[in-house]
Amino acid sequence: MYNAKVKNYQKEALKTQVAGADRYELIQMLMAGVIEKLVMAKVSIERQNLEAKAEHLSKASAIIEALRGCIDFEVGGDVTENLYALYSYMLDRLIDASIKNDPEIVEEVSNLIKEIKLGWDAIPVDVREQTLNGEANASVG
Repeated sequence: MYNAKVKNYQKEALKTQVAGADRYELIQMLMAGVIEKLVMAKVSIERQNLEAKAEHLSKASAIIEALRGCIDFEVGGDVTENLYALYSYMLDRLIDASIKNDPEIVEEVSNLIKEIKLGWDAIPVDVREQTLNGEANASVG
């Protein structure tokens, strides 16, 4: 009972967080979610809990798919194409991890997403605001 209440509270807190987030913050949350699911998948593999492994890898893959789907090819040039290819590679590696029950592969993907997140988190706030304001002005005009 207590655990259900905590989960419900966490779900509502997340909804509030998402509702007030801008595009950059949403992507940060998605990346954090992937990292969390990969940690859980790795632990599940190590504990031989194959049902939990499948669930966590599936959720991590779905989030990576969503991140890949957010890429704007009109803006980033080669960087966006490389990022798309990297997300595709990660998805392929998660399939390998699932088939082989290999926590090392999960760790590899986790390290890759952490590197991307570090770069994303390093974008200065003023650049974020400038980009977001540019998007708002473009949609108004």
